[in-house]
Amino acid sequence: MTFQFRQKVLFKHCDPAGIVFYPRYFEIINDCVEAFFDEVLGWPFEVLLKNGGTPTVQIATEFLAPNRHGDMLVLELTCTKLGRTSMGIEIEARTDGNIRFQVKQTLVCVDASGKPAPWPEAVREALKEKGMIQ
Repeated sequence: MTFQFRQKVLFKHCDPAGIVFYPRYFEIINDCVEAFFDEVLGWPFEVLLKNGGTPTVQIATEFLAPNRHGDMLVLELTCTKLGRTSMGIEIEARTDGNIRFQVKQTLVCVDASGKPAPWPEAVREALKEKGMIQ
């Protein structure tokens, strides 16, 4: 199963040529991850960040085609691995069915002191329930 997140390309995402300025994609990626934690895991960032976090420790992104102001991006997030403290995810973003960029990312669950911490059991159960991990 994948989680879908839709984002219309807004003026704020674009450079003067009207195409998405690539650092803005990382904001959109983070918005997708934040929505995933809220809607799939039931662990919204406003709760999660009170006692820890989920920093990105690795991210690889391949940009395949540009997006323009007004395009609708559909990001599909897949959980590829859930370790004791880390989570692998992949995101594929499309506009009109055409792949625009692909992401491979590793998140780590950390406690309030910033040290790696095990994922809460509720996270594991939510991923299993949604068919995102076995």
